[in-house]
Amino acid sequence: MRLRRLLLACSLLCLVGVSHARGYTPQGECGGWPRVALATPKGWCAGLVADEREGLRLPRRLLEVAPGRFWVIDMGSWDPRRGRLLELTLGRPGERPQVRTLADKLDRPLALVRGPDGLVYIGEVGTVWRTRVPAPGGMPAREDVITGLPADGAHPLIELAFSPEGRLYLNVGAPSDACRNDAQQQPMPCPERDGERPRGAVYEAVLGGPGRTLQRLRPFATGLRNSIALAHVPGLGLLQGENSIDYPEAQTPAEELNLLREGSDHGWPYCVGARLPAKGYEGRVDCKRTSAPLQLWPAHAAPLSMLFATHGPLKGQLIVAWHGHRPTGRRVVGFAVDGQGRVAARPTEWLAGREAVPGQAPVATPAGVALDAQGHLWVVEDRNRTVLVLLPDAAR
Repeated sequence: MRLRRLLLACSLLCLVGVSHARGYTPQGECGGWPRVALATPKGWCAGLVADEREGLRLPRRLLEVAPGRFWVIDMGSWDPRRGRLLELTLGRPGERPQVRTLADKLDRPLALVRGPDGLVYIGEVGTVWRTRVPAPGGMPAREDVITGLPADGAHPLIELAFSPEGRLYLNVGAPSDACRNDAQQQPMPCPERDGERPRGAVYEAVLGGPGRTLQRLRPFATGLRNSIALAHVPGLGLLQGENSIDYPEAQTPAEELNLLREGSDHGWPYCVGARLPAKGYEGRVDCKRTSAPLQLWPAHAAPLSMLFATHGPLKGQLIVAWHGHRPTGRRVVGFAVDGQGRVAARPTEWLAGREAVPGQAPVATPAGVALDAQGHLWVVEDRNRTVLVLLPDAAR
């Protein structure tokens, strides 16, 4: 019952945010796009490419599929079957882009990645499918790759990441926040982690054969509440940004950057942050037996998307959308990764909107990040219904 109430509350909250999206009032230009009042490093600016005028409702992912052509995952809302796959085609500088619907009635879609086979892989609740990129004006040809994934609970969204070897990794989120049952008890062991198909895990899918069909699907790393920020970093491995348990306190628990290894256990729901016992599990578990985070991030930052920049001006950085509604979120940050795979402790804030600018801009709600072929950083904001691009500022 409590879980159903939480889901209903989330659905209503998201719908309110979508139906009352607050837009930007641009001031000047940024690379030919209207400039918006978001904080950027000196010498950079943020341009507004698309917003609710193009029909955006709850955009959460973006991918360049060809020069001047971007695919956008628009979740629509938290209600089932409201999602769409959109194609955004850029025009000349200063012109509004063209947007058309490629697929609709998708079930809370999220993941949007290019596979090593050149196909685009899409994750919606319960299913992973793929398609070729058709010529302009063409439509996707859907092919289901993985079906029957969990579709219930508080964290059903699927994120995807490929390794250089072509292994596919996917989020199977925990069905609850902290493994509380209807009686508000926290059993030990947590049943959500049990069995051959545990929840709160990242799974590895092996695709092979002439049609690159699913050969094997197994848990890869466990103890991960909700892994909707995944990225493979060359020389380091598979990284995960953990959305930790929702405490009411503003300063705890820390979000985590985790390096996932085969069989690694990262502690959820027993442990949080720097391997500390979570509320309700004090004295019941030895958190030192779990894998330590690679790095701690601010509480409630809510990492919702992550990529490693392999080219362009941001090359060598781990780029993360911190979506959280508190001031610790509301920004896109980049962490330099050196040749030994060490992640810098202090990030660069590439886009930040922690406070609303009256008459000009709402607080930022970054939900997805992407790079184009030139290495420019693109950002989608879900509640603000925007597509943004970060560019060098020719005016300064």
